[in-house]
Amino acid sequence: MAFIAKQYQKVPAGTKVAFIGLGTMGYPMAGHLKLAGCEITVYNRTVSKAENWVKQFGGSSAPTPREAAQKADIVFVCVGNDDDLRSVLLGPDGAFAGMHKGAILWDDTTDSAIVAREMDAKAKQLGIHFVDAPVSGGQGGAEKGVLTVMCGGEADIIERVTPIASAFAISIKRIGETGCGQLAKMCNQICIAGILQGLAEAVAFGKTANLDMPLVLDVIGKGAAQSWQMGNRGPAMIKGDDFNFGFAVDWMRKDLGICLAQAKALGATLPTIALIDQFYADIQSMGGGRWDTSSLIKRLQSKPKSC
Repeated sequence: MAFIAKQYQKVPAGTKVAFIGLGTMGYPMAGHLKLAGCEITVYNRTVSKAENWVKQFGGSSAPTPREAAQKADIVFVCVGNDDDLRSVLLGPDGAFAGMHKGAILWDDTTDSAIVAREMDAKAKQLGIHFVDAPVSGGQGGAEKGVLTVMCGGEADIIERVTPIASAFAISIKRIGETGCGQLAKMCNQICIAGILQGLAEAVAFGKTANLDMPLVLDVIGKGAAQSWQMGNRGPAMIKGDDFNFGFAVDWMRKDLGICLAQAKALGATLPTIALIDQFYADIQSMGGGRWDTSSLIKRLQSKPKSC
């Protein structure tokens, strides 16, 4: 993991936080919080990962989410999906059972607006504040501490946490009430999926026409077609044989499933996303569930022809 320390806005002395979920995103996010000056306790389902984190950054680990959360004023969570969130928050060993009244649960997981509202209602019963705060920027953004955070919840609570969460973020914005952060993240994933498919088709088309695609992307990347995906994923698409990095196809399918379910509930339509979701299913059938999402190009590769 290419963790990169940065210039931190030092948090107030004695700021106690917990971080639950030390996966690809959570591990560096928690590291930035520690380096910014937080007193931190971490929890991870795989104990060895929590032990490795403590060896690298300091702080302490706990055997359950409840014990990790007991002394924390803010509990950050970054896990896999709705069921994972419920498992670490609810029940006798869940974080809610250990949190004191007035503490804040800041959920950086990409999950559904439904579970965000469900957890918010439970938190309110316990006198706890809940913010749904999914992040964008991928593994690289987490390692560099430059994520974008989309928040749903009480404005004053979000304002209170922002100086601390800035340890791993470059932008933190309130979108609206609880669940709105997750809805904004769905918009984010819808845009990314469409851009990646368009980029994959452009690269495949250009290679089939025997164009110099590094040159083509350099040229069009300075015009209206420019995007983060083109600059950061275009080269991998051109190479076409190594996708063992970045945001996994399995994760994207999880996110697109959330988008499609929400669209159905709202009476909205996502025809392009429904199609791209099936394209990602094709990548999974090739054994590419852990490949980066730019692996969409694998469906389109063909032999070059004269233009």
